[in-house]
Amino acid sequence: MAKIWKIITFYARFTPSYSAIGYYARRPFWRTLRPDLSGQTWLVNGGSEGVGAAAARAAAQAGATVIAVARNPDRLREFAASVKGPGQIVPEMADFSLQSEVDALLGRLQARGVKIDVLVNNVGCMLGKLKITSEGLETSFVTNLQSHYLLTRELISRGMLTARASVIEVSSGGMYNQPLLVKKLNDVGTGYEGVRAYGLAKRGQVVLTRYWRKAYGATDLRFYAMHPGWADTVGVRRSMPRFRKILKSVLRTEAQGADTVNWLAAARPDQAQEDVIWFDRKERTAHIYPHTPNSPDTAEDLVAFLEANTQAAGFGEARAKAPA
Repeated sequence: MAKIWKIITFYARFTPSYSAIGYYARRPFWRTLRPDLSGQTWLVNGGSEGVGAAAARAAAQAGATVIAVARNPDRLREFAASVKGPGQIVPEMADFSLQSEVDALLGRLQARGVKIDVLVNNVGCMLGKLKITSEGLETSFVTNLQSHYLLTRELISRGMLTARASVIEVSSGGMYNQPLLVKKLNDVGTGYEGVRAYGLAKRGQVVLTRYWRKAYGATDLRFYAMHPGWADTVGVRRSMPRFRKILKSVLRTEAQGADTVNWLAAARPDQAQEDVIWFDRKERTAHIYPHTPNSPDTAEDLVAFLEANTQAAGFGEARAKAPA
């Protein structure tokens, strides 16, 4: 009975805000977004479907050249062909569950002299069962967080971000249930819980964004974490079929979920709070439960952990540091 009551309370509390109901309630107060992104280059990982594809499509339609990264070449080509300019989609293959593929992607882009104006770290997954990669890391952890760190760090250290670049982490409302617990990341034990692993990594994205923002506060770089609300994406259909069945009629479209990504890139707003996540074009607290701010770990602990995993794999020898 307690479990049923918890589920009822959960849906009653969050459905009016995170579903399309909340989107339609807030949208009348927003300015119409018509940015001219001509000349900009975006990199969107997880860019062939879901929120990533919607953000990439909107950017290309506003004139940007969008490097869409995904692991399925057929889906990438199909998506690229479906987007009509004036910008364009440039497909790039990489599996973000492997740091070696992220490193190879970086090498290809650097060889072409690519400079990124907007990085959207969107790729993610939620698994039902433990899956360890060939590099010895838990798949959802490395996909949702570790590879985001490697990519961002190396783009900075290799000088591949423009001076006024924006980095946007697409997190999830699932992070609200979890504090930062560094030792629980990369969980390869017998008690693996996919939903918890996902939430912990998504919390890690928010904390990592806070770290980047502090490290580069004296520059014109911008770092944002956002969550898209509850959108009817391929990932939700694949990983959360019961959730989708209950809420299908009120889930957001992928474009509605991506709206804040594109708005952040265009508006580049200042941030008043230190521990923050953006949702529906507004700065929100990163905590809604009393237990999540009380973590024994710091952002520096998280980065040290991520850095150790990257160094152990032998990728990216130079540590990205803020300019003197």
